Amino acid sequence: MINKLKLAAFALFVGVTTTAQEVEFVQYSLDNGLDVILHQDNTAPVVTTSVMYHVGSKDENPERTGFAHFFEHLLFEGTENIGKGEWFKIVSSNGGSNNATTSDDRTYYYENFPSNQLELGLWMESERMLHPVIDQQGVDTQNEVVKEEKRLRIDNAPYGNILTAVKQNLFKNHPYRWSPIGSMEHLDAATLEEFRAFNDKFYVPNNATLVVAGDIDIEKTKKLVEAYFSEIPRGEPVVKEEFVEEPITQQMEATYHDPNIQIPAIALAWRTPSMKERDAYVLDMISSVLSDGKSSRLYKKLVDDQKQALQIGAFNIAQEDYGQYVVFGLPLGETSLDTLVSEVDEEIKKLQTELISQREYEKLQNKFENRYVNSNSSVAGIASSLATYHQLYGNIDLINEEIDIYRSITREEIRDVANKYLNPNQRLKLEYLPEASEQ
Repeated sequence: MINKLKLAAFALFVGVTTTAQEVEFVQYSLDNGLDVILHQDNTAPVVTTSVMYHVGSKDENPERTGFAHFFEHLLFEGTENIGKGEWFKIVSSNGGSNNATTSDDRTYYYENFPSNQLELGLWMESERMLHPVIDQQGVDTQNEVVKEEKRLRIDNAPYGNILTAVKQNLFKNHPYRWSPIGSMEHLDAATLEEFRAFNDKFYVPNNATLVVAGDIDIEKTKKLVEAYFSEIPRGEPVVKEEFVEEPITQQMEATYHDPNIQIPAIALAWRTPSMKERDAYVLDMISSVLSDGKSSRLYKKLVDDQKQALQIGAFNIAQEDYGQYVVFGLPLGETSLDTLVSEVDEEIKKLQTELISQREYEKLQNKFENRYVNSNSSVAGIASSLATYHQLYGNIDLINEEIDIYRSITREEIRDVANKYLNPNQRLKLEYLPEASEQ
């Protein structure tokens, strides 16, 4: 199946014009269940090879949190044919770069190479899938790496635990209630057999999407994919457990103490629908109205005009099962957290009762069209988009259609969705405070 994405040039609000793009992709599946997506773009001699596994922190045992993120590191340790510590050397010595990311919903590995190293990228990802070496030495090594990452990015970083605190209070049943980095105690307690079982369950071709994007020949690439991936055994079917959260009907309140901060913070968080729902797209636009840029409503009011906040932001965190809509603020001077809450509520109430202006709406549309073009302006970006739309949304054609969803959102929908989700009785109010000094 061949699909085309045609992006006309957009005249942006600031007067900048972006160039048109045309992206083609071919989608098919191997007999072992591996989904394959190929995108040919011969404008530059580069190629991205990537694999997205449909496993994230939500797929973990509550007593073994952190496994998916741990595997993001562990599967770079080496394979039967790639020695320990050799992965990154092979990539860099062949002019490439690589990385991986883990979320609540998926794990994504990728390599960017000169296009004459396409076969090398495919071989390396097939090695990761077929021949990973999961031994005690590798587990012990990566355990220390993950612990250091947690200390650096979360435990010792100011406000580093704020999203963790939001999640553990906002979700009661769903595994979104813990963060992807998980618990170091759980990782310490895990056995080698548990790590191997996690790999055997999730890192299999029938739970993965392979994307090859860039300066390739489609038919030659199909043959290479067949050669490197077709013999990898299919795993057992991966059955996703469903978790249902009861609606929030009255404001929940919580506090969290952080020893790394001196200025308290406020977080208001609402549980919102799956990113696959139309309302999630509307919430993206609402967050842009409230805090995207210095002319946004919250920033202009609280930071510039009234000087009540050091920082203010509204974020729509889109996820596969439920979303999180989070407003985060740092007060300035003697401004109280409750004052910030009142000011935020006032701006949300305006969205719920008044249509945004036509000028504001046009500016919003231009922002999202520009964002859409930029996300697909490189083969690496296109590879990520294709994998995400297929694996998490179940609709690869969104690479054609998603911008039309944003274009079709009306000012009335923005008002109505704000009314539907962003009410005080539907949220968590989290006070994120400095740790009390010992008396």
